[in-house]
Amino acid sequence: MAGTRTDEVAGERRQLINVAYRLLGSLAEAEDAVQEAYARWYALPRNRREEIVSPGAWLTTVTGRVCLDLLGSARARRERYVGAWLPEPLPEPLPASLHGLAVRDRGHGADPADQVVMDESVTMAFLVVLESMTPAERVAFVLHDVFRYPFAEIAGVLGRTPAACKQLAASARRRVAAARVPVMAAGQAGVVRHVKQAWETKDIAALVELLDPAAVMTADGGGMAGTALRPIEGAARIAQYMVAIAGKAPGLELLERPVNGLPGLVARSAGAVIAVASFDVADGRVTRIWAVRNPEKLRPWARDG
Repeated sequence: MAGTRTDEVAGERRQLINVAYRLLGSLAEAEDAVQEAYARWYALPRNRREEIVSPGAWLTTVTGRVCLDLLGSARARRERYVGAWLPEPLPEPLPASLHGLAVRDRGHGADPADQVVMDESVTMAFLVVLESMTPAERVAFVLHDVFRYPFAEIAGVLGRTPAACKQLAASARRRVAAARVPVMAAGQAGVVRHVKQAWETKDIAALVELLDPAAVMTADGGGMAGTALRPIEGAARIAQYMVAIAGKAPGLELLERPVNGLPGLVARSAGAVIAVASFDVADGRVTRIWAVRNPEKLRPWARDG
């Protein structure tokens, strides 16, 4: 019986990582939050753990509370962040058949990046909108609209009434609607492939043609990698910037890779990943580019080959 309960508790980790990543936009912070939840679980007296009917619900509540605290402190940290702050981009997970191998090889559980389910709620566009929400709105919206937790349970996370939580989720929903978060456009992979080719050949005219005239590029270097500190607006300016980057990185290699579940590009130099780019495409043209260069956010990409 004890072994079954232990397996049940351990089996919640994948779900908790998924919840925490969407709440925080950072895989490293998500893993820390989940680890903290497990630490609190095992710190409970054994008889107290046995009294808890649903360990999964308990762990989700604690993880949500930890994330809520982190979101509150993150606002202050991001005000001091050098340049724009973007969510941490994730590579496509390993096939499920390899998860067991990953566990044995690493000896401490599968890579957290492999446990995040890729869907529309982890696209860069969606995560950027989540960043605009208050911490309470984000928690209520993610838990209810993405993971379908009832407001009665969310109330336990936020320390508010179910009715108040419902209002928070509704407010967050309005933010998403106002932002008109895109879904994957037909032909997005083809557009990204053409961007790759034009970027590799430093063809400014071709890049301008592929970009919407009002396109915006946001880059995140975190003060650790040279990049534009403010969003770059307009097709011509973005194209010139992209070509300038390519000129400063001899031997730059661009790879087509899924980024947070959608077609994207990975830039490598001397075998190391130096940037990951996500795209929003509409009517056959790129409308948004999110480029992450902060090396701390590129750790999940180290295995890319």
